[in-house]
Amino acid sequence: MMSQRMRNALVDTMLVGTVVLLLVFFYAPIATLVAFSFTSSRVLTLPIEGFSLQWYGDLFSKPDFWPAVRNSAAVATVSTLFATVLGTAGAVAWIRYRFRLQGPFRALTFAPLLFPQLLLGVVMLLWFSVLGSWLGFSTGLVTVIIGHVVYITPFALVVVAVQVYGFDETLEDAARDAGASGWEVFREITFPLLWPGIFSAAIFAFLLSWGNFYVSYSLAGTARTLPIFVYSGIAVGSSPIYPALATINLVPALLLVIIAEVLRRRALKRQASGISAS
Repeated sequence: MMSQRMRNALVDTMLVGTVVLLLVFFYAPIATLVAFSFTSSRVLTLPIEGFSLQWYGDLFSKPDFWPAVRNSAAVATVSTLFATVLGTAGAVAWIRYRFRLQGPFRALTFAPLLFPQLLLGVVMLLWFSVLGSWLGFSTGLVTVIIGHVVYITPFALVVVAVQVYGFDETLEDAARDAGASGWEVFREITFPLLWPGIFSAAIFAFLLSWGNFYVSYSLAGTARTLPIFVYSGIAVGSSPIYPALATINLVPALLLVIIAEVLRRRALKRQASGISAS
């Protein structure tokens, strides 16, 4: 019969093998996409033929690329600001306060998460079409921003709510007992400890807005964002410029995630030191 030690070793091996397979499953397509961006061939085939940076040059030289980047940057930045502020306020109200109709408030908060992006975009397009014919405006970047705020605010709220839920309110009480004013408590205690969650929510919201296609495509009208630019090009035919574009997007996203993680760990250390000091 198999000994307990052998059974434990077998279980550990299976667990490690499962984790490795999951990592390969998740990251192999990303690695392949990055490799395709450096191919010298015009056709995306395996094995990859040669090494070239020409597709990055072709991407940057496209006349409609930079306007799409500027539109996406503007939409993502404005949407992130609104979504982060609304999500933070909603998270604080959701976790720290009790009020009437809190149940319906929570249900309405998560309602956009239950809608598929395509359905949400179509519904908002119908709504803006009726409202636009009444007030005399057409869809464009402003309607895209409104649609993105509706879509990404619940995600920002959830991220901040996790930070608010783990917040130790005794630190605020200790600061008040020491004579700090309400503004001083917020500036020195509350905001620094909630900031990693707020920053993480902003990064998450920005990335969701930056890469959103369905809501943007439904509400952009004649304007073009980066996902619409990619869709328009792929509809004509595949090209290595799109793996190049994906690679360019990947690096800043990884840097933002790393920065958010560093801030989160610093906040945990600060909170731990504050608890020990109190």
